[in-house]
Amino acid sequence: MPEDKNRATAAALLPLVGGAENLTSIAHCMTRLRLGIRDRSLVQDEALRALPAVMGVVEDDTYQIVLGPGTVARVTPEFERLVEQGRATTPEALAPPVSPRAPAPSPAAVSASASPSAASTTAPEVPPETSAPTTAEELAAQGAALKARQKSRNSTPVKLFLRRIAQIFVPLIPALIGCGIIAGINGLLTNLGWLPSVVPALAALASGFLSLIAVFVGYQTAREFGGTPILGGAVAAVIVFPGVAHVTAFGQKLAPGQGGVLGALAAALLAVRVERWCRRHVPEALDVLVTPTLTVLVTGLVTVFGLMFVAGEVATAIGTFATWLLAHGGAFAGFVLGGLFLPLVMLGLHQALIPIHTTLIEQQGYTVLLPILAMAGAGQVGAALAVYLRLPRNRSIRTTIKSALPAGFLGVGEPLIYGVSLPLGRPFITACIGGACGGGFVGFFNQLGDTVGSTAIGPSGWALFPLVKGNQNLTTTLVVYALGLAVGYLTGFLATYFFGFGKELRAELNADPGTAAPHGAPTGPTATGGPAAPSTPAGLGAR
Repeated sequence: MPEDKNRATAAALLPLVGGAENLTSIAHCMTRLRLGIRDRSLVQDEALRALPAVMGVVEDDTYQIVLGPGTVARVTPEFERLVEQGRATTPEALAPPVSPRAPAPSPAAVSASASPSAASTTAPEVPPETSAPTTAEELAAQGAALKARQKSRNSTPVKLFLRRIAQIFVPLIPALIGCGIIAGINGLLTNLGWLPSVVPALAALASGFLSLIAVFVGYQTAREFGGTPILGGAVAAVIVFPGVAHVTAFGQKLAPGQGGVLGALAAALLAVRVERWCRRHVPEALDVLVTPTLTVLVTGLVTVFGLMFVAGEVATAIGTFATWLLAHGGAFAGFVLGGLFLPLVMLGLHQALIPIHTTLIEQQGYTVLLPILAMAGAGQVGAALAVYLRLPRNRSIRTTIKSALPAGFLGVGEPLIYGVSLPLGRPFITACIGGACGGGFVGFFNQLGDTVGSTAIGPSGWALFPLVKGNQNLTTTLVVYALGLAVGYLTGFLATYFFGFGKELRAELNADPGTAAPHGAPTGPTATGGPAAPSTPAGLGAR
């Protein structure tokens, strides 16, 4: 029974993270179980990595266990149930309550646990060929060393802020994906003329969430930055309220939804500041009445008479610039974006794209950037296939690649990046070349007028096919995206096959036949602690 399998996985995980009393938070994203850990020394990393269901572990602001898409959503409820049962038999003093999400890390904690996803803008280090590892275990150790070096440069305020912004959108990704796929089905039925009585209902299902996404963003923003979530949602709700059409700001009538997610972010951040001020200055006897009233009143007025207009102008500029960029310099822009996305993920700068993706989806119904960025994962897969063929006698590395490739095809690239290409050095660069060529291909068709977009953020690779949408018929858009992936795979493969290794290095890697890596051997983030994705897009493949 699947439920028994998920329950068994949860039961195997719990003691290895120190038991129920060692957890301060439990949450999950697209692929990872995210845990707040009370005592890090109680976590048994190697035993976790050896579990068949575990694809990897990542230590970031939370301790993240990579279980894969679909699996994590089924294992998490079983895990939470076991934690509740464990707490029922644990003295209260030893069992702090589990919050639905990890608390905002303190500066000291962040500095100690920061990952490469928030590294400084200094280019990520690529290990020299002369020190290349020859087995999966040595690859893992090399990746861990890379992460340790990145950690020492990882606590800049901008990167930490971007990571928190990404956390706002991670819980929204499942709804974006679901509504995006429904929108695609609705568009297909509309084009075919099938089920006309069902089409309006599907349109409502697909559009309902997006019409209120500002409220959810406001709620999540206040939650992430330490305010009362419902107050964040309340001040953001004014953005989508139809009655704002009667309000004039900056000499113009406002439009419902003006400012979108950017306005909601700004409004909720302001609400948190106002609420904190009230908590400090309002007498306790009046707090329950005065604090929420002032928070909503002050923030709401600033939002209506200022933030909506300003955020609306910024959102419009983003959409206009993205459209102009791909229409006039699509091939070059795609080449640059596709080639730089893997380093951006390592440096944490990709998280700044999440609000941009969401803004484009609000405005145009899809984001034109995500399919281009997804080509980076294609280049990585092609590079891994070349490494597999070029090292026929290194069974250890080949086993790592075989175990990580299925996830790579579905857009989960961390196992290949941090378990294979980055520790080897040059294959990481050739993977970026593959991503650049795939991105350039998709960008070129955007420049010709065949726009390729995604109706949601989160998946990439093959998993993005159900979400693909453009300004041409669906078949044309799907073909362009598929050909882009093929270009990324092929270029990443050829660049790595012919230029990924020097003769001496390849001879060294093939000299030691090794042994087949045991099941559950470190594969990427398992041992290397790659950065969190928002993957996200990465994320965003990344979320």
